[in-house]
Amino acid sequence: MAALLALAATAATAETAPIVQAWPARKPVRDAALEARVDAALKTLTLRQKIGQMTQPEIRAITPDEVRDYGIGTVLNGGGSWPGQDRNATPAQWRALSGQLQAAALQATPGIPLLWGTDAVHGHNNVRGATLFPHHIALGATHDADLVRDIGHATARAVRATGVQWTFAPTLAVVQDVRWGRSYESFGADPALVRRLGQAEVEGLQDGLKEGRGVLATAKHFVADGGTRRGIDQGVSHATPAELAQVHGAGYLGALDAGVLTVMASFNSWTDSADYTAHGKMHGNKTLLTDVLKERLAFDGLVVSDWDGIAQIPGCTPEDCPAAINAGIDVVMVPFHWKPFIANTVRAVEQGRIPMARIDDAVRRILRVKFSVGMDSAVPATMEASQAPELARRAVRESLVLLKNRPGLLPLPSTARVLVVGAAADSLPHQAGGWSVTWQGRDTTNADYPQGTTLLAALRQRLGAAQVMFDADGSQSDPARFDAIVAVLAEAPYAEGEGDIRVTENLRHSQRYPQDLALLQRVAGRGAPVVTLLYSGRPLYVNDLANRSDAFIAAWQPGSEGTGLADVLVAPADSKPWPGFTGRLSFPWPAGPCQFSSHEAKPWWPVGGGLSGRETTVATSRLPEPADPQPICPL
Repeated sequence: MAALLALAATAATAETAPIVQAWPARKPVRDAALEARVDAALKTLTLRQKIGQMTQPEIRAITPDEVRDYGIGTVLNGGGSWPGQDRNATPAQWRALSGQLQAAALQATPGIPLLWGTDAVHGHNNVRGATLFPHHIALGATHDADLVRDIGHATARAVRATGVQWTFAPTLAVVQDVRWGRSYESFGADPALVRRLGQAEVEGLQDGLKEGRGVLATAKHFVADGGTRRGIDQGVSHATPAELAQVHGAGYLGALDAGVLTVMASFNSWTDSADYTAHGKMHGNKTLLTDVLKERLAFDGLVVSDWDGIAQIPGCTPEDCPAAINAGIDVVMVPFHWKPFIANTVRAVEQGRIPMARIDDAVRRILRVKFSVGMDSAVPATMEASQAPELARRAVRESLVLLKNRPGLLPLPSTARVLVVGAAADSLPHQAGGWSVTWQGRDTTNADYPQGTTLLAALRQRLGAAQVMFDADGSQSDPARFDAIVAVLAEAPYAEGEGDIRVTENLRHSQRYPQDLALLQRVAGRGAPVVTLLYSGRPLYVNDLANRSDAFIAAWQPGSEGTGLADVLVAPADSKPWPGFTGRLSFPWPAGPCQFSSHEAKPWWPVGGGLSGRETTVATSRLPEPADPQPICPL
């Protein structure tokens, strides 16, 4: 029997060797004193307590007493989840709940603290009043690692102010099809850029980790979440082992260089396009989670599952999944099914379906991470600690990409009389996008962003209220009475799943938002130049909109600081130099409604494209518009 098992193991190794060897080999670096502390703590835990350390409930589904009674090791708050389910909870209220949960955990397992994880993906975005930075797609357009590192510092400070020690960021996806609703969580289509900016964000987030200033970063979602066919969220990524490592794995190598301590498994599946072998869901993929990540790449931290991700593995449920643990998941995110999960996992170990060695390895990794974090926060529990408006303003300013411009139009003079059109011009929910106060970024109003400034408000601050007229649909004002029109078009906020553009649709913004085209048709060519800004989470087909604009700006999802938009639109009043447009595309901008790929041969603008605003000749002539406004794209 032993010989048969040995032969099976050898065969499995031979079969998976090309996958593993596609990744660069790394050597572990361990601290002897830390390892001794981990081993000593591990010996104090019962089996049930070990499983408690591996279990991650949602704060809506657990009390401090239950943390103590079940020996829970980590908790999380999902998007749109707050202490007491009060979206107005202050940093002090967040901190108070954190203290209660921590005290309960230390009663259950003395000397072993609790970790709280949150999705702080563009600032501490669940906290009302915290600064919201532009999303990753915008930061990718800055190409500025130092800026991204500074944003990591500011985000860590905001998270620590609330007593939370762990953020599920950064996303390191290299997006292949921008129909994916999470495209805005990616820095871009270039693996080298994703690696460089991802490393910088991890460095910023984890700086001062032991001193209570930094937070645990999470490299996510391992691996190829941005490579799914047709951009379908949680779908199937087709890639060779080399592509998996060199393209989709690039960001993880940068994160490991930065010392990242946690990695989140991805919802997607992987099919090897070299031999058409389907390797199934990442949550159950031992080759990638253990053989590659933990052994080949020498990752000594913990692997956390995504929200109920274990339930997608064949034979598993949200309450029971030995296969995920055996594959290499260490912390299991079971938001609401955590009690039966604990019972079932204990039973699985007792029955031999999960080896005790695998449990000890998981808990050893969890303890190693916990003992690397200074649990006492060095940041005050104040709203001021959650805010960095000037940094966010700079990020907005440097992320804008000018795609079309009439020479001499921008910047608008500080004396200009401006008509602002488009409801999104006065909408912080549209300006912030998904993962803002709530999960999808919807069901919110401007009142949920008391720290924020809309573009409309920023223009009124810069030009004077009397100089700025707002007409949401452009039907009530005569454009000829103004020096310029500023039109703001926008995708509605969205997050994972709900943000996907379905395979029956195309990238034409006007197809989904015909009111935006109607808006430009009302105001264009009526006596004043039109400066159009588009709030979007991905590049979109906008030829019909650009043709009705004298200047067209990809503004992405700029976050809470609309002042950064005004900084570039309007000339400084104090004789300071105008910053111009320094953002350059990190994705190609499509020339046609069916150009979904990040590798289009003939886009309108390639990666790296964009104007400065200082050009003296017209850079873009009239763009072609399809005869069929709603073409059916080939599958």
